[in-house]
Order: sequence, then structure tokens, then C-alpha cells
Amino acid sequence: MNTPRSPEPQSDDQDGAFVPTPAASHRFPRLAVAVAALALALTACGGTATTPGSSAPAAAAVPDRLEPLPAPQPALPVTVPSADGTQVTIASADRIVPLSGSLNEIVHTLGLGNQVVARDITATFEQAAQLPVVTRGHDVSAESVLSLRPTLVVAETTSGPAEAVQQIRDAGIPLLVIAPAKGLDDVPKRIDAVAAALGVKEAGTQLNQRTADRIATVRRDIPVASGKKPRVAFLYLRGTASVYLLGGSDSGASSLLEAAGAVDTGKDSGLGKDFTPITSEALAAAAPDAILVMSKGLESVGGIDGLVKIPGVAQTPAGMDRRVVTVDDGVLLNYGPRTDQVLSSLVTQLYGRLR
Repeated sequence: MNTPRSPEPQSDDQDGAFVPTPAASHRFPRLAVAVAALALALTACGGTATTPGSSAPAAAAVPDRLEPLPAPQPALPVTVPSADGTQVTIASADRIVPLSGSLNEIVHTLGLGNQVVARDITATFEQAAQLPVVTRGHDVSAESVLSLRPTLVVAETTSGPAEAVQQIRDAGIPLLVIAPAKGLDDVPKRIDAVAAALGVKEAGTQLNQRTADRIATVRRDIPVASGKKPRVAFLYLRGTASVYLLGGSDSGASSLLEAAGAVDTGKDSGLGKDFTPITSEALAAAAPDAILVMSKGLESVGGIDGLVKIPGVAQTPAGMDRRVVTVDDGVLLNYGPRTDQVLSSLVTQLYGRLR
């Protein structure tokens, strides 16, 4: 089963139907189909670590509010390359519609939140909470987007359906497609791409520097291992749909785990693709000391008590110690301006408090 990459942010839509976000969907189209009927909520960037014998994690959430830069003055028009191979000319950033929560986060953090007029269902951070929803995962409503008279639409590589994207373009609206993030190295690339399109390159440089400095601070405070590095298995769980997957080298988690000083056991075990169904044999080979899951995925299997009932989990060192690390679905693999918070959450849960 070659499940698509990085099933990170998921959310309920307001009608109760589960949708994967574009940040997840552009890397996991088949996984999106497999779990499209689930209803899972999105909250804030947070994490929990469980201790041996505990049956439920204790929340350690980070407030879901961004830290925008001072509002810059866009220098427009600009013509920039789009990830779909086209060139896009942008003359105005007065009315911006980002089609994913991750892209909305970048635009807001660059200081242009006041020009954003809509959001994807997964953009739940405080500054965007009152914006109208025009996108629910793959399901872009072209009519809703066009009704807001945008001057720029920013999309992910698999924002769709294709007919909706084409309808927006046919209306003469500049539509820029941004390449997906696969790891920490992609954080500045996405910020630069969005900043260039908005005519605020200096703000992009400033945000990249701030983000890099914060990530470096977290990495500097990782305890020096006196023995072996902690081995962590990234599991993607959607219990209601009976989806139980073990992340491999292309899951999207490897970059974060390695930055946290840990070993991605799926990658280390030779799982070269993104995800593979969980088996007792695969978990035994991985032998994780801790298990990383998305918070709503853990809820979907009934918490830690349900997790250890998945075949093979209880026999791993992590299962025996009930050592589980969680980060909320909406930010775990976004690779954006809050990546330092995600990394800090991982490090704190793996090692205890930072120095």
C-alpha cells in the first residue's frame, strides 16, 4: 500500500464531514480518500507525553495565535513562477485568498493578515477564525472564492478539484501554486515564495531569519545524548476508518525527528516509502522507544488504552512504557512559521523540559 505522504493536518468541516487539509492532501491523495468519512477536530499546536502506567495524556497546548510581523507595504506588480509551471503576474495584494491553512498562516505571519478575505477550514488560528470558509480540504468552492472578489488566490499543488481551480483562472484572477513542504529545509522556500508573490521580499527574509533563529535555539537546547538516541515511530491513526499506518522515510516526520535528536524508526528500518500498514513484524523491527501520533489520531483509537491494543504496539518498548508523544494535527507537518513550536514540543516530550 503506497499511501501518499504526510497526513498531517485534518479537521472537521462545519457540516460534520471529515476532510484532509491541502497540506496533507497534496502529499496523500489516496490517504485522503481512505479517511474522508472521519470527523476529527482541530485545535492548537500542542503536545503531550505519557509516563509509564498512564492511561491518558495531559494537555500541553501552545496558544493558537500567530506572531505577525509589522505590516509591510507590498511592492507590486510582480511576476513570479508558479509550482504548476506557469508564470503569474500579481498586481494587487488587497484581497488575498489562501486555499490552505498553512498558506494562510504564512500570509498572516508576513504581516498581511488584514488583506486576507477567506480561509480554508483548517486555518483555525485566532487571527483567521472569523474569516469565511471557502475551502474544505480538496473541495475548493470556486463560487465562494469569486464572490469575495480576490486579487490573488494562493493554492497548494493539489488544491482542487481541477475544474474549480480553472474556473478561478478563467475569471482572470491570478492564482499562484506553491510547492509542498517535505522537511525543515522547505520552510524558507515556502515563505520566500509567498513573500515574493505578495511583493514583500524583505518581510520574507525577516520571517525566515526569525524562524531559523527560533529553530536553532530549540536545537541548541536538545540534551546531548549520553547513550543511544531515542527511537521514535510515527504512526498515522484513524480508528473509525480502521486506518493504521507506520511512517517511512517519506512520511514527512523524519526531518522533525532527526532535528529533535531522535531516530525515525520507520526510515531506520528501511521503509523507503511514505506509509505502510502497521504489522506486528514491522513494529518489532522498528522497536521504538516512543510513538509519535497526531492528537486526533490518538483520540480516534480511544487514547493510549486503545493504541496499545493495536497488534504489535504493546510488545514494543514504547508500548510497554506507554510512552506516546502527540502534536496537534493542524501543525505537526506544516513546516511554516510555527515549526519551532512543533520542534520544541517534540523535544520537551522526548527529553523533559528544555535547558
